[in-house]
Amino acid sequence: MRIEKLYSHLNGHEWLLVHQQKIWKEIEEVIGKVDANKYKTKISEEKGMKGKRLFAPIELNKRFTAEFKKTEWGESRTSYWVTDNYNLIRKTLHLSPDEQKKEIESAGRRAIYSYNQTDFVKNRVAVEIQFGKYSFIAYDLFVKHLAFYVGDAIDVGIEVLPMKSMQQEMSSGPGYYEGALYDLARQGRGVPAVPLVLAGVVP
Repeated sequence: MRIEKLYSHLNGHEWLLVHQQKIWKEIEEVIGKVDANKYKTKISEEKGMKGKRLFAPIELNKRFTAEFKKTEWGESRTSYWVTDNYNLIRKTLHLSPDEQKKEIESAGRRAIYSYNQTDFVKNRVAVEIQFGKYSFIAYDLFVKHLAFYVGDAIDVGIEVLPMKSMQQEMSSGPGYYEGALYDLARQGRGVPAVPLVLAGVVP
């Protein structure tokens, strides 16, 4: 596979080229090692596409996982505590998890444990390979990457998505680069407040 289109949000790509050039090269190499056409194995049952051979997202994800693990990219989790009071959440947002729990409970509120998990993190760079449902992309961009950035676990987040030309040869439901780019543009230049790279890939 290869990256056909790239969008740099809040100078995410520029930051990588200056500070983590080796990491960016690694990501490009991993993408290049995945032959998507080998995973065009799903036979569609959908009306209008019945019997057509489609890309299999689960198999593609497995291959990406195997390639990233070879270059020692690992899973990462950021934990935090939430409650039902907005002002208290704002107050505890930048504290450590232990301090968040203590502050919430000392205010007489219930502290609820929560976390965000990302599959590929290395040298403070997070990568999400997203061939799943469209809603997962928005969660990655506007919640997950931001949570890791606010928690000082990453400096930039990367979202790898199929271009529309590839997504058309998948089951209905997966998101695609052009749609995610529109969602980012619609929010304005500073939202979300985390440097990102949107990478649109094709076979």
